[in-house]
Amino acid sequence: MAKRKKYTGPCALEEAFAVFSGKWKAAILYHLFMEGPTRHCDLRKKLDGISQRILTQQLRALERDGIVTRTDYREVPPRVEYDVTELALTLKPLLKTIENWSAQHMPQVEATQRKYDEANAVIS
Repeated sequence: MAKRKKYTGPCALEEAFAVFSGKWKAAILYHLFMEGPTRHCDLRKKLDGISQRILTQQLRALERDGIVTRTDYREVPPRVEYDVTELALTLKPLLKTIENWSAQHMPQVEATQRKYDEANAVIS
């Protein structure tokens, strides 16, 4: 896996957001925060539309960043569970704040997007 570029100053936000942002990482963390240790197949069932390959990639990235742990129980049939780490628990208040911001401000953002799209519509 490629090493991420190190940022300083305001751009450090980009590096921090890369840990938990994207289409699937926040949703994966949400389910792990809510349900505790979870098997790969159970996560996939909860994340409508995610492929097995993408889920594996996202879990590996989160594991690499120290946000989730992977426990292989070495059983037959194979059983592997993912869970959040102590480091991930420090993200929980931040993600809750972002969730609250979204609930409060997304109607305004969506209205602004519609207004912009109407003003910049391409005439066919």
